[in-house]
Amino acid sequence: MEKKQKAKKVNQADEKLKLEVAAELGLLEKVKRFGWKSLTAKETGKIGGLMTKRKRLMKDKSQQI
Repeated sequence: MEKKQKAKKVNQADEKLKLEVAAELGLLEKVKRFGWKSLTAKETGKIGGLMTKRKRLMKDKSQQI
């Protein structure tokens, strides 16, 4: 697979998590209407921070079992 194709391939689990977090923050409608580029840096950072926190929690839970 070429580098361009790899770069375009998005992890579906990450995309699902991103949409869930955006919905919880009340940003999903804005994203659907105007796209991800319409978000402010603060909104984007909040989504990214919550995604990282959840991934870390999921990783910790899977290692405890």
